[in-house]
Amino acid sequence: MKLTGSQILIECLKEQGVDTVFGYPGGAILNIYDELYKHSHEITHILTSHEQGASHAADGYARATGKVGVCLATSGPGATNLVTGIATAYMDSVPIVAITANVGVALLGRDSFQEIDIAGITMPITKHNYIVKDVSQLADTVRNAFRIAREGRPGPVLIDITKNATADLAEYTPHTPEPVEPSTEYIREDDLDQAVKLINRSKKPFIFVGGGAVIADADQELKEFVEKVDAPVTDSLMGKGAFDGTSRLYCGMLGMHGTKAANYGVSQCDLLITVGARFSDRVTGNTRHFAKHAKIVQIDVDPAEINKNIVVDASIIGDVKEVLKRLNARLEVHDHKEWIGYILDLKEKHPLKYDETVLTGPYIVEEIYRETKGDALIVTEVGQHQMWAAQFYKYSRPHTLLTSGGLGTMGYGLGASLGAKVGRPEKTVINIAGDGCFRMNMNEIATAVRYNIPIVQVVINNHVLGMVRQWQTLFYGERYAQTILKDAVDFVKLAEAMGAVGIRVERKEDFAPALQRAIAMGRPVVIDCIIDQDDKVFPMVPAGHAIDEAFDQDDLNKK
Repeated sequence: MKLTGSQILIECLKEQGVDTVFGYPGGAILNIYDELYKHSHEITHILTSHEQGASHAADGYARATGKVGVCLATSGPGATNLVTGIATAYMDSVPIVAITANVGVALLGRDSFQEIDIAGITMPITKHNYIVKDVSQLADTVRNAFRIAREGRPGPVLIDITKNATADLAEYTPHTPEPVEPSTEYIREDDLDQAVKLINRSKKPFIFVGGGAVIADADQELKEFVEKVDAPVTDSLMGKGAFDGTSRLYCGMLGMHGTKAANYGVSQCDLLITVGARFSDRVTGNTRHFAKHAKIVQIDVDPAEINKNIVVDASIIGDVKEVLKRLNARLEVHDHKEWIGYILDLKEKHPLKYDETVLTGPYIVEEIYRETKGDALIVTEVGQHQMWAAQFYKYSRPHTLLTSGGLGTMGYGLGASLGAKVGRPEKTVINIAGDGCFRMNMNEIATAVRYNIPIVQVVINNHVLGMVRQWQTLFYGERYAQTILKDAVDFVKLAEAMGAVGIRVERKEDFAPALQRAIAMGRPVVIDCIIDQDDKVFPMVPAGHAIDEAFDQDDLNKK
């Protein structure tokens, strides 16, 4: 049957099981929106306050559900407003499909109104992208885009469709998508055997878990692997929840704001087994001194990550879940009682600490954990509050921390929390933000109210750009250049002006009742929590230093 390009697009979205899209209309994309209107009973459209919010919402939806997130924007500034969200998804390997509309073919290359080469702009930050000028190519393009977004190492794909291609007619034949199978073609027996030999020889193994284990849903295989190797476990920010954060073998996060137990342990181990992590600079510190006494085994689905940042002694390329299954089948149960005891002593000697007499970021995060019993979806912005959320909330399942790790996008969390709540309506969704981050995309509170998406927005408000100020305090002679945010902005009144509930908390004993009330309301709520401007995230590793040089406030006091 012959359909217009817009009709073909909607039919292809339905083929892929898309039930929700996030976006913002404009002239070039009107044909698509007109068709969406006719299918509103099948595909829900969430109109965000800004296109960046739409891209983050698609990202949050994808991370929370495991499905492909979809966002829409018109040409020109509509398309460019998606760029930060696409880059965020690219850095964290999140499967989204961004669909933009461009001017008609006859107007391309003429500096036409709202014309932009969005395919060229996004080429470095997508797995693949397309510009569709001929309607006959549209269906295959959409199907390929969804497959590419999901297969192997997931990531964003962009489809730019010229306006004529949304209106022209073409033959459409329905198609049932084939399932995307885990990547196993590069898993070699020799690589598995080499890893097993290194594990068998090790006396002091350590397991480092990254976001790849979360994406692969490898938590059960990882649990068995840890038990067989009998090793302590650390994770990256993106790896939270792949291994149970309440386990005695869990040592906390690794790297710049990792625990001393994790940083010291990795620096002293004789074998580091890295599961789905890419050795980010925030994890390794000075690479010349990273895990300097250890052989290193790296498991990753992406061959490009092997030996990219850290040269390893053995590697296995493939889906993390499948690799761990095959390793578990080969491994005997090991016993490293003495090494485990040493690491547990490090955990006891170097616990995470904070001032328990006043309202602080760590206290707020711990109280969120207690009130939700660890069963919420936690979303964050980027900065001190993000690190506190990583340190003090115990993640026991994958897909429960949604945060911008690779790009570090301030303004990510609110849009992402909307997408997460739409995708997982049964879950309590809490976005933890600093006041600087909240300012960036706080207009999405209006979106939450419009659709009655009952997210809880917790603002840890120190009236400064906290993480930057921390660096200025420690390394820039307390010269606070453009990091002080003390002005007349009132987040409670702002929330109320947009139709949400606003609550202010200034004492620690008031936070739990405020959170209980917010969760029970079933409405969008903003809780503005006032903390001291000089609260810091510790431990900390200075840039360019080895991770075993982590210091905290006690170390500073001794100097």
